[in-house]
Amino acid sequence: MKAALVTDLNNPPVFGITDAPTPQADDLLVYPTASTISQLVRAKASGRHYSANLSLPFVPGVDGVGRLASGERVFFAFPPMGSMAEQTLVKRSQCVAVPDDLDDVTAAALGNPGMSSVAALQYRAGFKSGDNVLINGAAGASGRLAIQIARYLGAGKIIASARNAAEESSLLALGADEFICLAQPHEQLIARLKESMIQSGIDIVLDYLWGTPAAAILTAAANTAMTNALKFVNIGSLAGADIPLNASILRSKNLQLMGSGLGSVSNAALLYCIGQVLQMARPAGLQIATHTMPLEQVSEAWQYTGPERLVLTIGS
Repeated sequence: MKAALVTDLNNPPVFGITDAPTPQADDLLVYPTASTISQLVRAKASGRHYSANLSLPFVPGVDGVGRLASGERVFFAFPPMGSMAEQTLVKRSQCVAVPDDLDDVTAAALGNPGMSSVAALQYRAGFKSGDNVLINGAAGASGRLAIQIARYLGAGKIIASARNAAEESSLLALGADEFICLAQPHEQLIARLKESMIQSGIDIVLDYLWGTPAAAILTAAANTAMTNALKFVNIGSLAGADIPLNASILRSKNLQLMGSGLGSVSNAALLYCIGQVLQMARPAGLQIATHTMPLEQVSEAWQYTGPERLVLTIGS
């Protein structure tokens, strides 16, 4: 069967031919039609993610949309054989139905980034309607969806931060109430964050960046007279894997510091969150920009750096 194949952790996957999978008694055979090249997929394919498969060659991809032999259209996740091939295997518990009014490409693009905020809000932060949310690193696909999802779930005030000041108008249009530019001197950024925390009483931080921006948020929180609990949920580390953290911050504030992702949230819960995202896509009017390329061009697709969510289309 046709497939994308990782043959070298230091180079993009290549298009090739591999053996079709042989289903066991409790396996479902899936015929994928769309699969997203996400940051997680890239990290696993290069061996940089903590859950990476280092046995070469292998088919990349952690999820996608496809059809079962029955014709049922499903979003599937965590296939042990990868998702970027004409066939793969999953368990029934690894599938959720795709609504009829949602096309394959949009469903594939929404699943993982939308799940990141739903899981962080509901499973890690214990989100309640009316909570005020700061989305740190809101300019990416996940952050943009986090704004829309938090608004749909009933957030009070939503503050969006990003490194590019030009993103302000688009993030406000998606539902954010306030914008904070991260591209300013560190002390000025801390002062700006403190001002927002005092005015808004932030309850939850969804952090897609870590690094210096996360350190600034925690420092700002430590230097405000907030009395509410602040739940800081790290989801990504685009700005760096490490931060300086003064222990007094943890002792002096009602601060809960946690992460959300593979391992900290069960696979079953993550898949349930994906199902929620797909079901809310139309009523919430979720928007995500996509760019498609065929499976045969996987090596070229791996080099894509545009702002849209890159989705590989598979089969006819």
